[in-house]
Amino acid sequence: MAVPMFDPKEITEAKTISFGGRTQTIFNYPCTQREGILATYRREPYWTVSSFTSMFSPKVNPDNIARGFVFEAGSRDLSVKDYGGPDMFGIEWEYIESVGGSMVRPGKPYIEDANEIKDKIVFPDVDKWDWEGSAEANKAYLRPENANCMWFLNGWYERLISFMDFEGAIMALIDEDQQDAVHEFFGRLSDLYIKILDHAIKAYPQIDMFCIHDDWGSQKETFFAPAVAEEMIVPYMKVVTDFLHSKGKYCDFHCCGNNMKQIPNMIKAGWDSWCPQAMNDTAKEYELYGDKIIIGVMPKAFDPKTAPEEEQRASARDFVDRFMQPGKPATINFNAMSYLTPAFNEELYEYSRKKCCGMI
Repeated sequence: MAVPMFDPKEITEAKTISFGGRTQTIFNYPCTQREGILATYRREPYWTVSSFTSMFSPKVNPDNIARGFVFEAGSRDLSVKDYGGPDMFGIEWEYIESVGGSMVRPGKPYIEDANEIKDKIVFPDVDKWDWEGSAEANKAYLRPENANCMWFLNGWYERLISFMDFEGAIMALIDEDQQDAVHEFFGRLSDLYIKILDHAIKAYPQIDMFCIHDDWGSQKETFFAPAVAEEMIVPYMKVVTDFLHSKGKYCDFHCCGNNMKQIPNMIKAGWDSWCPQAMNDTAKEYELYGDKIIIGVMPKAFDPKTAPEEEQRASARDFVDRFMQPGKPATINFNAMSYLTPAFNEELYEYSRKKCCGMI
């Protein structure tokens, strides 16, 4: 589909809504927001989009309850007492209300050597999960005009951490006596994840993409050398992303930490997009890798409370000029919410629309 030409009515007929305690401008888009986001993933953007999609993480997956991360129809009725408990492997998590998330119940790790996995870890029977009931409950939640993204927590390294704690898991990746067991486990894990994701695709045909978690870094540095990730994790991720791509779905990687060194591995693993945390140099990451993976980039900083309107608009134009190169679109980083003032949003939308359809 050719990029639709810009019509001034897209701005003059915009609406303002309240959302999450903030006001949000909904422009008179030339298509649905879903189509606008998917156009970016095709690298044929209609305008500059944010990293935000319609989040979906149903409680049919026990991990989402254990982690306190349920977003689906009726999820607002859940309270902190509903979270925590066993994940899909039976590992117990405790929900920490003060931080809004869960951690594995403290104490002795479930296993201390990866060679124990084969004898101690019982894989879940995901065919018995209530996919049909969940699909029926979420028909209205997964709206066709939205780009629906199903989040999937506990990737490969994160799953190993849940069994062994951080220190044990990171040692297992580099200990020659444990590496074969990790390879075998990650292979079985990919097979399991494909089975779960296949159920999800059939149960929720409205899903456009999947956001899969596997944190690889800290504030200052990646946890392990890129060569370790390339050998121990990337091949098993690639099996899953290849499957999702074969089903026409996009793959977003949620990976916390300073991970610029790992971006080549993200590309090798088949991820379509990554929205880095703020400690990353997102502009440099875009320059180096934005033609191969869609990067969520931070705009030029300004003080939303004191900056003149023209400075806000200039920041938006600067973003479009620098990070919307042909065939190399970026998205607005989710950490940039404080910059999304009405003036910035309006300029970002109108200027990017005109640029994408050749009017600038």
